Amino acid sequence: MLDVGFEVAGLAPRIAGSDFASPRFMPVAASLDGVETAKKAVDSILARFENIDVLVHTVGGFAGGSSVAETDDATFQRMFKMNVDSTFHILRAVIPHMRLANSGRIIAIGSRAAESPGAGVGAYSASKAALVSLLRTVALENKDAGITANVILPGTIDTPVNRSAMPGADTSQWVQPSSIASLIVWLAGDSGKDVTGAAIPVYGTGL
Repeated sequence: MLDVGFEVAGLAPRIAGSDFASPRFMPVAASLDGVETAKKAVDSILARFENIDVLVHTVGGFAGGSSVAETDDATFQRMFKMNVDSTFHILRAVIPHMRLANSGRIIAIGSRAAESPGAGVGAYSASKAALVSLLRTVALENKDAGITANVILPGTIDTPVNRSAMPGADTSQWVQPSSIASLIVWLAGDSGKDVTGAAIPVYGTGL
């Protein structure tokens, strides 16, 4: 987003201005474990930038390896806390300001598992499916205010963490982060203004 001229506030529990060496970048050290925490972070962003035109929500986590019958409560709840609750909190903090501005773009990163669940990832898949439902609801509730809301559903992303976790995989079929970034920029721009309530598959070549 910085590369195409946006002013960007990056929110994470541990983040610093040096993470992105740009005068148009604002680090916000915060978590999304509660609505009040999210609202406080949003207030600090608005104090500098006045408006939030685009929300790109990338917070999430993964757990797998157990069947639904073998998944413990803690794992199931952790997936929903990371993948759904965090989204819910930042949406509650941001949407009122977008409605006042009568415009806004909301883009969340989901997962292919939301629509194509696999064995051993039941908690993860269920939480990502809930994320899709939440964003589609937000799209319907805020069309009157010129706000769009969409979810990107990537397959396996080519990251160092995934390469380390799956050393024998054919990475040539994985999704490149740049492909996701390009789609985010498109959805945030004028060309994406008529797209809302969409769950967009970005599965790579390994369909």
